[in-house]
Amino acid sequence: QVQLVESGGGLVQVGESLRLSCTASGRTDSTYAMGWFRQAPGTAREFVATVSRSGRITSEADSVKGRFTVSRDRYKNIVYLQMNSLKPEDTAVYYCATSTKSGQSTRDQDYDYWGQGTQVTVSS
Repeated sequence: QVQLVESGGGLVQVGESLRLSCTASGRTDSTYAMGWFRQAPGTAREFVATVSRSGRITSEADSVKGRFTVSRDRYKNIVYLQMNSLKPEDTAVYYCATSTKSGQSTRDQDYDYWGQGTQVTVSS
């Protein structure tokens, strides 16, 4: 089993920044990529970013590319999502997840363990 705990969410103004953290514990040696997803009320969960086990390969959704950066401290088992130039449409619950499959999938069904989520609200 792997446990994931997100932190760092909150209420910010348009254009401001937030950094989300996700701390993994348990059988982390069995996992590969870690991903960030988000879900706004009344919408489906969507991919935000993913980072490989080594931390060297990253991928971001087009909607956040150039504004969000994902990174990983593999020794501390922490994944970060740096979010800059936030927009109202970024408002959602943000979840981190990890996969026991190799590769960096953008599909939520490929992730096996999920955190409880952290709310990000961007006010205009």
